[in-house]
Amino acid sequence: MMKIKIGKIRLKNPVMVASGTFGYAKEFEKLVNLKQIGAIITKTITLNPRQGNLMPRICETAAGMLNAIGLQNEGIDYFIKEKMPYLSRIGTPIIASISGNNIDEFFILARRLDKINGISGIELNISCPNIKCKGLVAQDQKETYEVVKAVRKTTSKTIITKLSPNVTDITEIAKAAEDAGSDAVSLVNTFLGMAIDVETGRSKLGNITGGLSGPCIKPIALRMVYEVSKNIDIPVIGMGGIMNASDAIEFILAGAAVIQVGTANFIEPGVSVKIIKGIEAYLKKHKIEKIEHIIGSLKT
Repeated sequence: MMKIKIGKIRLKNPVMVASGTFGYAKEFEKLVNLKQIGAIITKTITLNPRQGNLMPRICETAAGMLNAIGLQNEGIDYFIKEKMPYLSRIGTPIIASISGNNIDEFFILARRLDKINGISGIELNISCPNIKCKGLVAQDQKETYEVVKAVRKTTSKTIITKLSPNVTDITEIAKAAEDAGSDAVSLVNTFLGMAIDVETGRSKLGNITGGLSGPCIKPIALRMVYEVSKNIDIPVIGMGGIMNASDAIEFILAGAAVIQVGTANFIEPGVSVKIIKGIEAYLKKHKIEKIEHIIGSLKT
């Protein structure tokens, strides 16, 4: 009933936990049954260690939150040595999120991970600084194509390209990722935003701006998932303000084959399992035999 396939990855259900909101899974092991989750996407890994942005890095906003972590992590060597032994024992598909400052770094990261047992797929976080264009890789059709194409050449693992909503037409970027060989696209990443403390006159984030996530972005994210799913042939993984099963089902009806839970993990660590049970209850209530039967079934 709940099984779904993304590229070569066979998921027991359509619920993933989003990168950057679930650490490396071990942080949640006492709070949620990790085996019940469809797939776990790791915190983004870079080639070399990154310290991240200046503090403060997180602040609450109306119906959401801003974050400017800056991809803080210990680098690929540490991830393979210290994190993968635990992740590979969970029994749930592990998708490694990677980011690079240029195409070569994405290529090297993918090549390293391609040899690692226990990693089912790679999510390309292309919402990152890029030395070849002003802004993000995901804001440039050509750069997106080149990064995905380079990674496709070096790995046989499932590739998921994570798209930024901070673009004029997200369908064009999604098509570029598909044409370059991506097995799926995930959207949306956070919206660029900021918050100011009126008493101090300073930004509430050390980086001035940050990524906006949470319930406040859901209507826009839902619209983008709907548009992209109508214009490409590879699976769409939807995210953006999903707090409960009803939210998740909206994304599936709009065209998402799978969904990711992000900000909600901070509020209720066990919410992903609740969402899985809620989707299953919905299918039974409406006598729907397989989750595939409602993907993109929005009535117009």
